[in-house]
Amino acid sequence: MRVGLLGAGRIGVFHATVLAEDRRVEEVVVGDVDAKRAAALAERIGGESGSIEEVIGSGLDAVAIAATTSAHADLINACLDAELPIFCEKPVAPGYEETVEIVDRVESSGVILQVGFMRRFDAGYREARRLIDAGALGTVYSMHMFGHDHEPPPEEYISLSGGIFRDLHIHEFDVLRWLTGSEAEEVFAQGSVRRFDMFARHGDFDTSAIIVRMKGGVLTVITGSRHDPAGYDIRAEIFGSDDSICVGLDGRTPLRSVEPGVAPPEGPPYTGFLVRFEQAYRDELTHFLDLVEGRAENPCTARDSLEALRVAMAAELSVAERRPVLLEEIG
Repeated sequence: MRVGLLGAGRIGVFHATVLAEDRRVEEVVVGDVDAKRAAALAERIGGESGSIEEVIGSGLDAVAIAATTSAHADLINACLDAELPIFCEKPVAPGYEETVEIVDRVESSGVILQVGFMRRFDAGYREARRLIDAGALGTVYSMHMFGHDHEPPPEEYISLSGGIFRDLHIHEFDVLRWLTGSEAEEVFAQGSVRRFDMFARHGDFDTSAIIVRMKGGVLTVITGSRHDPAGYDIRAEIFGSDDSICVGLDGRTPLRSVEPGVAPPEGPPYTGFLVRFEQAYRDELTHFLDLVEGRAENPCTARDSLEALRVAMAAELSVAERRPVLLEEIG
């Protein structure tokens, strides 16, 4: 295949490398608004480069979008015009209306769009899903999910991020739907600025807590923070009538017990998403190429992105109006 890579930033570099290593990919063609950056990445992986328009029109078999969030919708629409199978990092668009338009267009056209919800490819989350589906946990009572960044993002990122619910917690909202096989029914959320005033300047939070009630009755508590001095902490605890399990608890989890005689984690701690989820990122791109070849189903559709966004919007409304919000109020 000839695969286009749009966006040559940090995650774009990673994706380009993974694509170039796949035996099915003959050439990766890199496009970026910064021509020099695109050319440097192309040279690094032995590919070609060009402008965004040149790459899309260069006779590709598929394209991966890793550009800045604000560019996603325009790039997706340009690739849909060219009828190219698309992999796109979350979200497909910053806002609700744009997302709905893309969902409608993708579903009516039949063009492939796989969204980058990499946790669905993580070994721990996949095992949790398998155990739930097999009934090994019995009746699932509740979950507790943790989304704690190691270091806060630079201030210039905050105004473009969409806020803590759309940016940080969108992965929890997606994987919650995926694990339970159910949709959210009601959301109650709170946000606080505990240390970093730059978040308040942009109407955002550095600390969050959310309660989500699923239609099947499962209750989930989600907590988040933009700063964890010990490391990057992403976990999910799932409690059932027959068993209780945890995803993300291992020798590198940045959390220590203060109970007597309990050894600290072996370390080193996870320091970021590419460290914690490297294999998941690799596996989702491998799956995308399988999907392009017609040998797999799409595990992360545009509609999945829309439904996760609706939960995030419910959380935002809950904070603004200080009340629980039913999902039927959103969109």
